[in-house]
Amino acid sequence: MLNNFPFYLGIILIILLLIMLANKIKVAYPVLLVLAGLAISFIPKVPVVQIEPDLIFFIFLPPLLYEAAWTVSWKEMWRWRRIITSFAFVVVFLSALSVALVANYIIPGFSLALGFLLGGIVSPPDAVSAGAILKFVKVPKTISSILEGESLLNDASSLIIFRFAMIAVATEQFIFYKAAISFSWMIFGGVAIGLLIGWLFMKAHKYLPTNANVDIVLSLLTPYIIYLSAEEVHSSGVLAVVSGGLLLSNNRHRFLSSKSRLQGINVWESLCFILNGLVFMLIGLDLPQITSGLEDVSLAHAIGYGVVITAVLIVSRILSAYGAVIVTLIARNFITVADSRHPGYKTPFILGWTGMRGVVSLAAALSIPVYLNNGNGFPQRNLILFITFIVILLTLLIQGLTLPYFIRKIKLTDIYDPLPRDEAYAILRKDLSEYAIQYLKTNYKDQLETNASLQQLIQKMEHHNKGMDDESLGTELKVIYLDLLNEQRQWLINKNREDKTLDESIIRKQMYYLDIEEEKLIHF
Repeated sequence: MLNNFPFYLGIILIILLLIMLANKIKVAYPVLLVLAGLAISFIPKVPVVQIEPDLIFFIFLPPLLYEAAWTVSWKEMWRWRRIITSFAFVVVFLSALSVALVANYIIPGFSLALGFLLGGIVSPPDAVSAGAILKFVKVPKTISSILEGESLLNDASSLIIFRFAMIAVATEQFIFYKAAISFSWMIFGGVAIGLLIGWLFMKAHKYLPTNANVDIVLSLLTPYIIYLSAEEVHSSGVLAVVSGGLLLSNNRHRFLSSKSRLQGINVWESLCFILNGLVFMLIGLDLPQITSGLEDVSLAHAIGYGVVITAVLIVSRILSAYGAVIVTLIARNFITVADSRHPGYKTPFILGWTGMRGVVSLAAALSIPVYLNNGNGFPQRNLILFITFIVILLTLLIQGLTLPYFIRKIKLTDIYDPLPRDEAYAILRKDLSEYAIQYLKTNYKDQLETNASLQQLIQKMEHHNKGMDDESLGTELKVIYLDLLNEQRQWLINKNREDKTLDESIIRKQMYYLDIEEEKLIHF
């Protein structure tokens, strides 16, 4: 390990340079990282990188899921819950089924159970890849909300399929009622464990004498403890981390100080930035290990199988996206849907085309044991690994490089939220200022007559200027302003809860500004 330490330092430097290059040329960085890892793996005398599946499942996956749960909008998830659920569960299952049937048909000796195993591995799209691409193009909030919500759940559904397929391959039997009980426990048990441990950590943050540094360390421990606890009792660690993360995220203003929130954002963004970079680089670096395992199948045939499976995944997801729209349009006659209007043909196509595969698929494939319990080698293991790599590579290249072009070409408009984000934010700021002025005039009427600084503050707010910037503030005004900031936060929380169509990201932007104001106030 120490002998290769300079190599790993060099890899991190290369990752940073490639991400900067990707931002410069407006290409999704996972594409460049996988290709770079692939190129480096062919350099003579480069150390062979062997990826341990536990390294991804237990080291990389929990914090990446947890950070995603903190950034996603629960309100938007609930608003689009039906389409998100259909993509995260129904579409993933249909993709796995399509792969299982095709693989069973075209690959000699590939049983249906092995087909479902492969389908469970390659069925979940990678959220990081889509997110990296969507940074460079403007898409409607509807699409980004659906993709964010789907990304939190599709890993869990695919891994559940993967586990059941593993059992079927190992035992050569599938008992439906046992599978149903296990499936229910994995879902409901995972959610319950995540909520319970998340609640315990929330109380720890709130009642223990913590500071910003302790809060951040506790937040780093949280996803690992949740994930391991759920996995130990054979429930879904993914759903546990997601549910716990959503609980803590939606209550962050109740148990974290402004300093903890501000510093925590920076720490978590930096951590997930390097974790994502490492994972995609490792995918490319692992090719020699994967290719060397192909013994019974020629390289040409293995590549051909990978290309066919990739095509099946792309087509099945696009068809499923249109199918979901059709089902929603039919269902609107019987149930209340988020919006009953026809979304057109453009939105389903973009949702269907955002199907790049990545981290979870590779980790699942690598976690297949080399030997069965009876001592025999696991059937088709090396071929499954190779097909998974081909799927990841092709979806990143084909869909990852063309998605920005399609988005620009199609010129999507958001029929569900036509108000521009900047305009909505300006309206929110104006309404908040008016509320704050009225609050001060009502609750600090006497102080207004004697405190000139308070009068200046109200004048600034009436002209929509920024907050206080005078370092010679008196103690009385500091107390008043701190109370005002807390009252503004509560107004924003209530506004977000009451206005179902308001973009939560602009609420969070204003909350961030209030946290900065509070930190400035404390250090005056």
